[in-house]
Amino acid sequence: MAEFMTETEQRSPAVPHPGTAGERRGRTGDSGAGPLDGHAEGQPEEHAGELREGPPGEHPEGQLDQHEAAALLERTRAVVDPQLRAALESLPAPMRRVALHHFGWQHADGTPATGHAGKAIRPALVLAAAAALGGTAARTAAVRAAVAVELVHNFTLLHDDVMDRDTSRRHRPTAWTVFGDADAILAGDALQALALRLLAEDPHPAAGPAAVRLADCVVELCAGQHTDTDMERRAPDEVTLDEVLAMAEAKTGALLGCACALGALYAGAGQEEVAALDGFGRQAGLAFQLIDDVIGIWGDPRRTGKPAGADLAARKKSLPVVAALSSGTEAAAELAELYGKPYVSGDEEGIARTAVAVERAGGRDWAQAEAADRMARAVQELSRAVPVPEAAGGLLALAEFVTRRRS
Repeated sequence: MAEFMTETEQRSPAVPHPGTAGERRGRTGDSGAGPLDGHAEGQPEEHAGELREGPPGEHPEGQLDQHEAAALLERTRAVVDPQLRAALESLPAPMRRVALHHFGWQHADGTPATGHAGKAIRPALVLAAAAALGGTAARTAAVRAAVAVELVHNFTLLHDDVMDRDTSRRHRPTAWTVFGDADAILAGDALQALALRLLAEDPHPAAGPAAVRLADCVVELCAGQHTDTDMERRAPDEVTLDEVLAMAEAKTGALLGCACALGALYAGAGQEEVAALDGFGRQAGLAFQLIDDVIGIWGDPRRTGKPAGADLAARKKSLPVVAALSSGTEAAAELAELYGKPYVSGDEEGIARTAVAVERAGGRDWAQAEAADRMARAVQELSRAVPVPEAAGGLLALAEFVTRRRS
């Protein structure tokens, strides 16, 4: 990893934005915070380094947004984790053991653990959307919906790890490597059932429409995953960039859009506002996936918790790779040749050559520029639902976070 990180200058996957949350507040003269905004006072210094790379003092508004996002995510975990744990504790013992290991709360032998349960971006979007349109009361009411979204997200991760044969997630062995394929799949199924049960038992008037929307989202996620696995069996030159973008929207954008839409439903928003927030989440989700694909090639495994170049080793047709293959350059031809051969275990030099070919063919630059464009579209959608910038601060900070992250 260190070898090809040096050749690619170890650049941050951060992308420029048409307007950060801090800049939007500055234009309106607002120095306060929205319903879910907060400054990360007392936040450890390493947060800034993990979330945004750059010289000290560069883009202070962006740095402020990153602290706001970190604070939002911490507060989300504080309110979501107790209900999430309670839901997991209701599972039968075999599936509960797998789920608790997956979330990092239990070792494989059943002893307690203090692992990382994830960033909580999706439940944070539920709560931030509810607060943006309905204030603190709506945010409080939407906690169950936020837990349901997080359960669905982790259902997809458990299944994805089996299908992709990924052996590491969040710096620990994936569930299937510890408990076997069947138990990992069944635990994922159980998490999806828990999500729908949470909404079915919720007396809030938005719970019914939210359950329908979440179920539709799961179907879209499955369709996106089917497309992804189908593309893996096709030759590199048989996959188009439009196909991969559509797949990414279904696999990633759909759930982020659903998360925002659920928050809007719990705030009592109208159909237009719900649709606009869904669009915001989808566009931000595409930006998220673009940066995730960049990290999947050039990310530091000490931060990502995944092996270096894992996506290249699996010959994944990720967005930077397909963009590079479509460039018509000499590097694209070299990349097609490399991707046409199966990965040989331990061939780090081959992974390094492949990463360099993707970059030389323009895949990395395209992905970063496209992520910026998707963020601009996301901001436009958000302004339709939440025209007052200070009320949208939490959502903007989270969107900023997902495209400036490094892991």
